[in-house]
Amino acid sequence: MTGETLTSSQYIKHHLTNLTFGRLSDGTWTIAHTHEQVKEMGFWAVHLDSLGIAVALGILFLWLFRRVAKRATAGVPGGLQNFIEWIVEFIDNTVRGSFSGRNALVAPLALTIFIWVFLMNFMDLLAVDHLPQLAHESGIPFLRAVPTADPNTTFGMSLAVFALIIFYSIKIKGIGGFLGELTLQPFQAKSLWLKIVFLPINLFLETINLVSKPISLSLRLFGNMYAGEMIFILIATMYGASLLLGGFGGLLQIGWAIFHILIITLQAFIFMVLTIVYLDMAHQEHH
Repeated sequence: MTGETLTSSQYIKHHLTNLTFGRLSDGTWTIAHTHEQVKEMGFWAVHLDSLGIAVALGILFLWLFRRVAKRATAGVPGGLQNFIEWIVEFIDNTVRGSFSGRNALVAPLALTIFIWVFLMNFMDLLAVDHLPQLAHESGIPFLRAVPTADPNTTFGMSLAVFALIIFYSIKIKGIGGFLGELTLQPFQAKSLWLKIVFLPINLFLETINLVSKPISLSLRLFGNMYAGEMIFILIATMYGASLLLGGFGGLLQIGWAIFHILIITLQAFIFMVLTIVYLDMAHQEHH
């Protein structure tokens, strides 16, 4: 990728490095061209590849569904319309089975999450060298094609879901009800003194339970997609070893790609279902 022969470790490191924009120690804002510059930019750097690909896939999703909706017919639907109607019906049934409240936002949100996450996951099925090679030929030093293999992407989505959980918890239950859930359960008592004793314990346990939701939501998706990306990269390193290992690597890659179709679909579904369940819990009042 850099015009010279790379070792296996250099190859893996290159493919796992994001296109990073940030501030160097001398105060310059630029795109990192080396791994050292990536480290130097620190926490507040922006991963342009993850952000750009995620936004592009989101626009593709909106354009495709809008196009099909505008051309929808009441008669016999075409293949694409039939497929999208099946997806919408599937999401609607999932929401009806998992969400007991009344909120017009939940079903569109679930559909958006499922399709968007699936499209980002699907990028993992592209050949690991194609997009980085095109980027290198265009003068771009690094490029990772799978946004959900970047923890910044998954944490960003999970924090958005977390904000909705807090918002609807307060909207449905009020500030008093929300704080009551954090301080008056799971340990309950009729005695005022025992309530005071249990209050910090309940607050500690419920805060952990609340904060664990976005963390588990993001890490589950990130971990699975990062592992899938790593396996594809490791298989790709076999091509440069020998003809025999290269042929074996090709068979492994086909097998893993077929199995990975299930993984990327399942992870999108899990992220969607957990979002629905968490929002359902936010709409429930505990007395």
